[in-house]
Parts: sequence; C-alpha cells; structure tokens
Amino acid sequence: MKRLPEFRLLLDPADDRARQLIDFKWAPDEVGKRHKLGGAPDFIQPIEWPICTICHDRMSFYAQLDSLNDEFILADCGLIYVFVCFDDNEVATVLQSG
Repeated sequence: MKRLPEFRLLLDPADDRARQLIDFKWAPDEVGKRHKLGGAPDFIQPIEWPICTICHDRMSFYAQLDSLNDEFILADCGLIYVFVCFDDNEVATVLQSG
C-alpha cells in the first residue's frame, strides 16, 4: 500500500452559485473544512479500509471530502473517503456518518 503525502484542500468557490451557499446552522465549526488529499483518513466511525478485489491488498487512502452545508450534507455531517489500488487501478469509496 502506497501512502500519499498529505495536502489540505481548501474550498475556492468557482462561481456565484457556490459563493452564495449558506453555511451550516447547527454543525460543529470543523464540519465543512475536513477535505484533504493523502495522509491518513480521519475516520469518524470505526475504520473501514477497503481491500482490492484483484490483488487482495489494502487500498491506498487517496482523499476525503466533507459535507458542504445543510443543503449538501453527507450522512449527518459525514465524510466520503476515496481509496485506490495503484497496481490494479481499482477504486473504492466509503461514506461515514458524523
């Protein structure tokens, strides 16, 4: 399993619709700011680490994407985790609830 170096992903709204999104009303301050590429996943529930169905090795963590606001919320302030097997080009995602 390869481990990518960690990069913070900062939201940069690309158009007026994105700039006008209203923030969360009730979520904790960190929700909506937990996007990142590489490093280790910040699981918010028990660890769910996908295994490649081809080589049967643990997949590499690639990224996590956070809920955006009350309109675009993932599973109650959850996160989507993206994993990849670089040898077999297989990908998997995990959605966890906050």
